[in-house]
Amino acid sequence: MSAEVKETNTRIQILNKAAPLFADKGYNGVSMRDLSKAVGLSTAALYHHFPDKHALYFEVMKYSFVDKAAAIAVSASSAGTALERLQRVINHFVMITHNDENFRALVMWELLDGDEARLKLVAEEVLLRPFNTVQALIEEIAPGEDHYMLTMSSLWLVLSHSASVPMCQFLPGWNATYSDPNVISAHVIGLLRKNINDPSNG
Repeated sequence: MSAEVKETNTRIQILNKAAPLFADKGYNGVSMRDLSKAVGLSTAALYHHFPDKHALYFEVMKYSFVDKAAAIAVSASSAGTALERLQRVINHFVMITHNDENFRALVMWELLDGDEARLKLVAEEVLLRPFNTVQALIEEIAPGEDHYMLTMSSLWLVLSHSASVPMCQFLPGWNATYSDPNVISAHVIGLLRKNINDPSNG
């Protein structure tokens, strides 16, 4: 195994171990010492691969979602009407947020912490591509509507539904099917279609 391949493998190992740690405790709750213990490397070895915690966190965020964001974009470029492509994108995003607990928790931590630099990082490096994909499709479907608000609402509905299931199950009227990603997807798409077809409903 070459030194370059070995270093790449070590970086991937670090990212795989660091992601659930950041997801569990948030950026401020994790130290480089915590990370070195979780990864099984000395702190000095960890600094060899990442100059500081911010750089490591940045890579964790990209590693957790960039490839998935690319897959979302691909689903939007395949055959079908703009509405059919939008449905596929929403379905794909719902499945990602439902299945990837680390990604969901990382985004929620950033919203809670409110650190402007890291929020900018999440917006530009993690959410920008799916945001642009959804917004472009909504613009194609309904040129005269507020594309920004509809895009933000749809993405946030996906994230919030998946993240709030542990709490919402204790509220009156809860139905176990509400945690089903297919049900969440159909709900979000239904709201979008209603607002796109009849703006007065908003």
